This record gives sequence, C-alpha cells and structure tokens, in this order.
Amino acid sequence: MKEHPPQEITQLLLAWNAGDAQAFDRLVPLVHDALRQLAHQRMARERPGHLLQTTALINEAYLRLVDSSRVRWQNRAHFFAVSAQLMRRVLVDVARARKKLKRGGDFIEVSWDEALAVSVESSADVLALDEALQTMAAFDERKSRIVELRFFGGLSVEETAEVLNVSPTTVMRDWGLAKAWLLRELDKT
Repeated sequence: MKEHPPQEITQLLLAWNAGDAQAFDRLVPLVHDALRQLAHQRMARERPGHLLQTTALINEAYLRLVDSSRVRWQNRAHFFAVSAQLMRRVLVDVARARKKLKRGGDFIEVSWDEALAVSVESSADVLALDEALQTMAAFDERKSRIVELRFFGGLSVEETAEVLNVSPTTVMRDWGLAKAWLLRELDKT
C-alpha cells in the first residue's frame, strides 16, 4: 500500500470543504486502501458468516461520507476518525435491522440457506458494545471516543492522540481503563 503524505490528503479535504467537487474524486484513491484496511480489521472481529462484507462496509461508509457535506474537515486524522464513526454506525444499523427481523418486524421471505447465514449473536454483540459505549460516553466522552477510534476505526495510538488532541500516553491510559470497564460491563449481559 502506497503511503500518501498526510498534508496531501488534508489539502484535498479542505478543497472538498470549499466546494471543489473534484477534490473528493481525487481523495478517494488516496484513502481507499486505508479505509479497506480499517474495514477489513473491523470485519475480522465479526463472527464468521456475517452478511456484511468488507466491500459493503466501505461502500456504505463512502455513501455516508459523500452525504456528510456538513462536516468541516480539519485534516487526515479527522477524516479517519469520522470514517471510523461511520463504520460503527453502519455495523450498528445492520445489527439493529437483524434484531428487528429476528423479532418478526418487516417480515421478508428468505431461502433456508440465507436464514442459516444470519448471525444473531454477532448482532447482539455489536448492539451490546454500542449500548455500553453510549453509557460510557455519558460519563467519559474521551474514553468512549478512544474505543471508537481504536476498535471501530483501527487507528493507532498516535493517530488517536492526534484526533483527540491529547498525548499518546493519555490515549494508552484511557484505552486500558476503557477496555477494563467495557469487559466488566459486557460481562453483565
């Protein structure tokens, strides 16, 4: 994967902010590999048989990025932070839809093979994690954001520190505390 200078990506993001429609077209090839890697890492954490594939996650994130014209991009790290948040929302939306289907809402006819492919446990895990992160955000927004950026976005400690404008040491300390709290919280379910 060819690395592009962060300032090149930042310049394209700022041009996109300024209304340059072609900036997004030039930006996509520069960030595609990184977004694919983030999505692949996230999907690797899902149970086998998850209906959403890496490509579908990336495509849905792109659609939501294009629709996020209200975002005032700051830099490359901000872009990847927003992308991580969008990937989380996509996975949570898919999990909620599966849970709704499991309970009979919006009944649709599917083949036996398709029905066997649905992983209800994975949906429950994503929803439980999302609920726990929302609870955490109510009393410690930064720790919740760190989990979102590291777990859903696959950002490194340094990238997370850059996004949140804190030191890498702070990220590592908060990451450890957040993981411990989440493990305890998720064990309750």
